[in-house]
Amino acid sequence: MSSTDSFSELCKIALSPAVVRRAARVAVVVGLVLAALNHGGVIMQGNVDPATALKIMLTFCVPYSVSTYSSVLAVRELTRSRSVQVNS
Repeated sequence: MSSTDSFSELCKIALSPAVVRRAARVAVVVGLVLAALNHGGVIMQGNVDPATALKIMLTFCVPYSVSTYSSVLAVRELTRSRSVQVNS
């Protein structure tokens, strides 16, 4: 991200309803797959301790973060390209 982007502008994009909904859907789908792959045996045995539960919850944060970051970059690029086209 360039220095011309203000943090508040980037946060505004990241917290926009469309970006949050998309990231949440990605986090649920990918998070379930990752949780099953990484912790499926412990979950099936019913031996989920607090540390494992925290790891499972954090598993969902990774795809949410990646999706949000990607969406922010895409929205920012689209906004800039439209701005350049209008100013040309």
